[in-house]
Amino acid sequence: MTDDELKGMFEALRQDIASSREETRADIAAADEKNMAAHVETRRHFEVALEESKHEVRLVAEGVAQTREDLARTAAQLDEKIERTAAETQAMIKFSHAELDRRMRTLEETQSRLEDALEDLQTRVERLEGSTH
Repeated sequence: MTDDELKGMFEALRQDIASSREETRADIAAADEKNMAAHVETRRHFEVALEESKHEVRLVAEGVAQTREDLARTAAQLDEKIERTAAETQAMIKFSHAELDRRMRTLEETQSRLEDALEDLQTRVERLEGSTH
């Protein structure tokens, strides 16, 4: 092989390498653009998903607030019902106590009258028995 042939081969090799380098650079640039586009698309999807998540969190927070209000309202209603029931029960107990007290007084008065009548009868029986002996 001659020097000129060798130089020609080196020159052809150099051109192949330069051409390959340019193709590689173009491929890398295309891949970078593709990756950047994919990154932009991924970021857009992420932002949409994030907004949807924020919306769902707001809905859950509203539900929790509504539930808290419902529980507070129910607790107030139960407190009112307990107080009303307690007042009614106390009134019934007072009435029952008053009724029992009235009945006891009536029984005591009846017992007293019966005891008086019994004493009167005993006195009369004793007088009758005393007058016959």
